[in-house]
Amino acid sequence: MKLFRSPSGRPFLVWTLAVQLVLCGSWVSAAEGINSCKLLANSSSEWTVLKRLEPLANKNFTVEDESYRYVFQLCGDAGGVPGAGLIQMDKKETGKKQTVIGMYNATQAIGGSDWVMLIYGNGDTYKDHCNKEKRRAIVMISCDRKKDMGNLEVVLEDRSRGEQCFYLFELDSSAVCPAIESKLSTGSILLIIGFSILGVYLIGGFLYQRLIVGAKGMEQFPNYAFWVEIGNLTADGCDFVCRSRNREESPAYRGVAPETLAEEPEERDDHLLPM
Repeated sequence: MKLFRSPSGRPFLVWTLAVQLVLCGSWVSAAEGINSCKLLANSSSEWTVLKRLEPLANKNFTVEDESYRYVFQLCGDAGGVPGAGLIQMDKKETGKKQTVIGMYNATQAIGGSDWVMLIYGNGDTYKDHCNKEKRRAIVMISCDRKKDMGNLEVVLEDRSRGEQCFYLFELDSSAVCPAIESKLSTGSILLIIGFSILGVYLIGGFLYQRLIVGAKGMEQFPNYAFWVEIGNLTADGCDFVCRSRNREESPAYRGVAPETLAEEPEERDDHLLPM
């Protein structure tokens, strides 16, 4: 096999194989990112909703407020913490203590037409709130066609209730947007196809007549003789069908030729007179 050489002198085949391996690795990693989540209900409907978020896999989303920094990842280790889908880091502490808000092995996915609510459970337990239950993160992902991956935003932390406390986050993405349905009717599509074919016929025929045949003037129009004949026949047909005058011509008045008006020679009857 003949090998091409790259500018660096290395075989081109080696570079090609390396690129293919990287692409394959990226695809496998994305697939594993979605499959890493474990749904509590393990229902097919929730898996369908979760697959809508596949473009967001293997991406770290971060947001900060006055006291904390939050890191979110879809079905992946947020901030490198194994099993954590969303973590909280205290900015005031030098060690940046990490608190797991939700684990992706306890995932719920609820979706609508243009939104998905992702819930991570089994986070670290509260010390003094919510009856010391485990933390829970809710990420509300809304449709925004202008953003492939928007910015993560902190909405609130509701820990005033006795149970079912949660952290609420928002994220905009076009991944959850519904597909845009075509508003063109069948008739409109047929008209577009027809005009497109007509345009190709006219432009292609004009170029052929001018450049190949060498026609000039109206002769450059493709199949000029045929269309002229069709036009004449159509005009005759319209005249025959739509005209209002009598189809049988009435005899027209014809003038007498001047030769017929010449006086006939006067007959002489003198010989009949008695002498």
